[in-house]
Amino acid sequence: MAQNENLAALSAAGVSVWLDDLSRDRIKSGNLADLVATRSVVGVTTNPSIFQAALSKGHDYDGQLKELAAQGADADAAIRTMTTDDVRAACDVLAPVFEATGGVDGRVSIEVDPRFAFDADKTVAQAIELWKIVDRKNLFIKIPATEAGLPAITSVIGEGISVNVTLIFSVPRYRAVMGAYLDGLRNAQIGGHDLAKIHSVASFFVSRVDTEIDKRLDAIGTPEALALRGKAGVANARLAYAEYQDVFDGGAHTSTYNHLAAQGGNRQRPLWASTGVKNPDYSDTLYVTELVGPNTVNTLPEKTLQAFADHGEVLGDTLSGRAAEAAQVFADLAAVGIDLDDVFALLEREGVDKFESAWNELLDATTGELRTAAAGGN
Repeated sequence: MAQNENLAALSAAGVSVWLDDLSRDRIKSGNLADLVATRSVVGVTTNPSIFQAALSKGHDYDGQLKELAAQGADADAAIRTMTTDDVRAACDVLAPVFEATGGVDGRVSIEVDPRFAFDADKTVAQAIELWKIVDRKNLFIKIPATEAGLPAITSVIGEGISVNVTLIFSVPRYRAVMGAYLDGLRNAQIGGHDLAKIHSVASFFVSRVDTEIDKRLDAIGTPEALALRGKAGVANARLAYAEYQDVFDGGAHTSTYNHLAAQGGNRQRPLWASTGVKNPDYSDTLYVTELVGPNTVNTLPEKTLQAFADHGEVLGDTLSGRAAEAAQVFADLAAVGIDLDDVFALLEREGVDKFESAWNELLDATTGELRTAAAGGN
C-alpha cells in the first residue's frame, strides 16, 4: 500500500503526523495499522475525552468489563486496566516506527488522571505507575502544563520517563515547559539515566485560541477587530516555534541544550494540538498548512487527517522567520482590546475542566456498567 502523497509531503517537510484518537476497534480492525501504512501516521495521542468517547460506543469492552466486575474492580481500576491495555496494544502496532526512527516517533500518549492537574505529587506518582503498567519504551506520559505540572514534568523526566506536556496555550508557559524539561534532563543525568532514551514533546493548543479570541473580537465588533479573526491561533504557534528555535535549534539560548545534547539529550519537539478547525468559514486544513516546519509534530483528528489527504497543500516552511509578523498580530489584538493574559488563563482552566468532566462521565458510566455486569446483565 502506498502512502498518500499529500501526507507524505507533509512528513518530508519535517512534520510528524500523529493521530489524535484511539479506540479498541481501531486496533482490532486493523484501522490503526492501515493509517500507518497509507496515511503517514507515526504516533497516537489520547486524552480523557477520547477514552470517554471510545468506551461509551459499541461493545468492544463488554467482555473485559464482565471479567473486571467478577474480580471486584472499581471504576478507577477498570478504566486504568482498559485504557492501559489499549495504549499498550497501540504501542505494539507502532513499535516498527519507533525502531525505524530511533525512538523519535512511533509514540503513543496516555494522560495522568486530570483530577491531579493541580497536584504535582499525585501526578508524579501516577506517571510512574502508568509507565510501569503499560511497560512499553514508546510510551509518552501526558502531563498538563499547569503551574503544578511544571515541577511534575521535571521530576518525571528525571526518572527517565518520556513525557508529552499537554494543555499549553501561551508562549510564557511554553518557555517554562522547556525549562522544566531541561531541568529534568539534568536530574536524569545525575541519576544515571541514559538521556538518549528520554524523549518529550510540548503540545501547544491552536484552534481553541482562535475560538475564544474570535468570540471576543465579534463582541468588540469594529472593522479592525473583525479583520483579526482567525489569525491568533497560527500567530501564537509561530511565536512558540521561534521560542523552540531559540532554545533547541541554534538560537541565543541553545547553549544549555547543547551541553545536554552532547550527553545524548534529545530536543523537546513542539507538537501542534487542537488542530481540527472549529469555524466552518476557515479552511479545514488551516492548522496544518500554516504550521509546517522541521522537527514538529501535528496531532490530527481523523477528519482533519483525511481532509489533508484529500486536498491539503504543503507550501514549504510556514513557521520559520514568521515571528515578527506573528508578534504584530498580537500587538494588533491588544490594540483593539483583547486581554491575552485573560484568554490564556481561561483556556487553561477550561482545558483542565473539560478533561476532568470527561473523566467523571467515564467513571460514572463505568460504575454503572460494572454493576450491570456483576448482576449478570448484558
